[in-house]
Amino acid sequence: MNEPVDTVGGLVRFRVDFGYAGTNFNGWAKQPGLRTVERSFLEALELVFEPDPACFGLTVAGRTDAGVHAHHQVLHLDLAPAQIKRLGRFSGPSMVEGAIRDRLNSLLDDDIRVHAVSFAPADFDARFAATFRRYRYRIADGLAIKDPIEAGNTLWTRWPLDMLAMQQAALHLIGLNDFASFCRPRPFSTTIRELREVRVLRREDENSVVEVHLLADAFCHNMVRSIVGALIAVGEGRATPEQIRERLKAADRKSSYKVVAAKGLTLMEVGYPADSELAAQVSRAKDMRSLEDEA
Repeated sequence: MNEPVDTVGGLVRFRVDFGYAGTNFNGWAKQPGLRTVERSFLEALELVFEPDPACFGLTVAGRTDAGVHAHHQVLHLDLAPAQIKRLGRFSGPSMVEGAIRDRLNSLLDDDIRVHAVSFAPADFDARFAATFRRYRYRIADGLAIKDPIEAGNTLWTRWPLDMLAMQQAALHLIGLNDFASFCRPRPFSTTIRELREVRVLRREDENSVVEVHLLADAFCHNMVRSIVGALIAVGEGRATPEQIRERLKAADRKSSYKVVAAKGLTLMEVGYPADSELAAQVSRAKDMRSLEDEA
């Protein structure tokens, strides 16, 4: 168990590790009248602790879209000491982490589960302190079994996929690149990312589902689903690995490949540095990147 650390203003920061099935959520971010993961957390937190405009401040490692799942997602929140005392006899440092986890799980629906709650250093930022995110995309192609139990987290396609061609195309994407051809642009944000790993494999089980695993320092909006759409085009013979390389070099969203359905995508892991390196990582992540700066 970590020791509690006061953040700016005397608040205490907590890290929350959790997962969710995204099928019935309209993504992470709260939206009026819609069920979202953030809204579900806020409603539960307000029942456990008195609402305070200065508190909670939920920040998540990655704002997933509607229908995207998370095996392991991370957020941080801040609580005032007076709010923590609402846990009564469980508010002591030795019990508060487990108490918050258990209270949240008792209020959240079954498609969200909190795995762990822990005291976090003041420099911990679930979004900017992260050093990598790992995603998985599942595809049941023409050679796979279309398992209805897994239909909520697997894209079904008709034709067999050429795994070798897909992996060859994936190799062209690895490295520090401008992924503008594979991202939906957002104001004041960069499309430069370091894609460190892309693996295309067929699971050796009864269903033989194809999985695409991607790891990067961060992903811009729709980047994973756009890349998977391009790899599927290669796997079905509608594009070549060389065309994927040229599309990357073009750094232009026009005439790009189809963004595949959200349901096949799962956030698998978020990585963080040692506590002593958190502040430096946050500073690096907030800098606007350019390929010239990285050269």
